[in-house]
Formats: sequence, C-alpha cells, structure tokens
Amino acid sequence: MSHAIVAAADAGGLDPDQVRDRVKELLARDAEAAFLRRASRDQYEAAREAAPDAVHHPRSGLVVLTRPRPRPCSRVPLPVAVVSAGTADLPVAEEAMVAAHTFGLPATLTADVGVAGLHRLLAVRDELDLARLLIVVAGMDGALPSVVARLSSRPVVAVPTSVGYGSSEGGLAALAALLTSGAPGLAVTGIDDGLGAAVLARRLMT
Repeated sequence: MSHAIVAAADAGGLDPDQVRDRVKELLARDAEAAFLRRASRDQYEAAREAAPDAVHHPRSGLVVLTRPRPRPCSRVPLPVAVVSAGTADLPVAEEAMVAAHTFGLPATLTADVGVAGLHRLLAVRDELDLARLLIVVAGMDGALPSVVARLSSRPVVAVPTSVGYGSSEGGLAALAALLTSGAPGLAVTGIDDGLGAAVLARRLMT
C-alpha cells in the first residue's frame, strides 16, 4: 500500500506537551510529508523537540515537520502558480506555496493582484499561463479566482480566506461566492485551506 500524502494537525490551543505529543503522532503516520498548522514560535520550539529538522514559516504559521520524500516524476515540469488577491491573504498563500515546495512541486507566488486593481492581474496574465495549475487565494467577496478561471485555460484551485469586513462572516461570503461562481475549471477548498490546495495540486500533477 502506498504511503499517505500528508499528515497534518492544527496547533491552535495546544500547550507545549500537547504539541510534542501531536507531532509524534503525525510522524508515526509515515506520510509523505507532515505539517503542524498555525503554530506560534513557542509551539514551534516544542515541535522541534520531537522533530529536530522542523522548519517554521512565521507568516503562515506552517511548520514543516519532515523532509519531503522524492516525488514521482511529473509528466510536465511546469510550476504551480500561487496567486494572492491582497497582502492580507498572504499567510494562506504562503501555506499553499510552502506545502507545494515540500511535495517537490515547483511553485511561484504572485501577490496583490486582486480585482480592485484588475490591470495588475492582466499585467501578469502571460506569466500565469506558464503554470500547469493555479492556486488562487482571496477573501472579501472572493472574486479573484472566478476571474482567473475565466482568463486562463489552466485548472484553478480557489482558496477563500477569512479576510474581510462587514458581512464577510469570516470567509463564508467568499466561500459562497466561489461555490456559486460557475467559472469553468474551478475547484474550491475550505476557508483558509492553503495546505488542502497544495495537496490537491500534488494529486493532480503526479
């Protein structure tokens, strides 16, 4: 039987002893890669006691616990393009990009190209077309992934974020807008799930 692709847990609310125990559980699953999500610096230090090679990415809070295993050769060595609507969406975009790199997928990040400044998106359209798959991260009204899916011939994985105000409801408005989009070639993850988008990219590209 093949190994699982990913083992992951959220660090929210865990004390140092619980972090160490949770990390040991994740490593015991013998997955291709293991992650601790949304970890503080103190939680990272506790994680390192169980996984000395762990690497922390402070903006996203993602801790990569294991070195990635060699990835089966992809048929097309084109990158994943991670696209962020605004700077507030960058923690989720970083989670997606770091996870993609951990899986051995080449990945690029294009930030701050939300539809409020559509000219910025159009300026990088040719670059995005060089990717094999696009992960598009957006909060507020969640408009960017739908626009990208209509401009590009590549598959698009949309990640709604909890960024927003007014009636955004912690990302529910963006999620609902994406689920009712109707844009061709668009798949949608849960709110703030950059890791889930990277796992999907890994499964689609290898």
